[in-house]
Amino acid sequence: MNIGIGLPIGDPPLLLDWARRADAGPFSTLGLLDRLVYDNPEPLVALAVLAGATSRIRIQTEVLLAPLRESALLAKQAATLDRMTGGRLVLGLGIGGRDDDHQAAGIDLRTRGRRLDEQMALMCRLWSGEPYGDGVGPIGPAPARPGGPEVLFGGFQPAALERVARWGDGFLAAAAPSWAGGLFDTVRTYWREYGREGRPRLVAQINVALGPEDVLDDARTRMHEYYAFTGTADRMVAALLTTPAGVREAIARFADLGADEVMLYCYGLDPAQVDRLSDAL
Repeated sequence: MNIGIGLPIGDPPLLLDWARRADAGPFSTLGLLDRLVYDNPEPLVALAVLAGATSRIRIQTEVLLAPLRESALLAKQAATLDRMTGGRLVLGLGIGGRDDDHQAAGIDLRTRGRRLDEQMALMCRLWSGEPYGDGVGPIGPAPARPGGPEVLFGGFQPAALERVARWGDGFLAAAAPSWAGGLFDTVRTYWREYGREGRPRLVAQINVALGPEDVLDDARTRMHEYYAFTGTADRMVAALLTTPAGVREAIARFADLGADEVMLYCYGLDPAQVDRLSDAL
């Protein structure tokens, strides 16, 4: 079981400290969420900086809202980051659900799923070295991994889960163990139906905060602000794991479900949480 760190978004320069601590510890991956109309760092830019400050840990978008971006440029950005990090990029992708994000990008919210499928078809061709088309040649550089970086898809609807088998390498589940098990089973079913070899990589996510009360209060406040638009912020904050035993128990439950990795997502800014989480494991 691999364990990653989901990075807080409230103070971008502080992420360098988070990344260096995680790289020196037992953690497998650094994850960073994506929004457009919000006070968060752009994930590809931020993760590129963090990759330069680390040596081994993977960097993961969790999830990048691909429909907000121009497809050919996104393919080039991802391939560049994958190549320059020696294959450390994991491209977690999703469609998002905020109308304001899509308005700011000039994208129709209603077509975002179809747009992502079209983007994947193009990006996979480009990552394989094929021409863009219509008299336009290939777009490099070639990614470190032949065929493109590892791609995970997040989401909950059947179309999102099927997309894992159609285009991806695995699934990122931002869901509690009681719900994630059914999502994992559905992803596995689609994987078999599409005749994919092996099995999908399954990545879970849990929200955590470890430290004194001021650290916990900071995490709760920031988490509530981020999820306020959903109408479920109180419920989500109440589920925040704040003890080492609670974190270990959640990881064990996901291990029983067959998860390959668990991302410990943090909202509080204190980078010493990396060391506390390391000790908790």
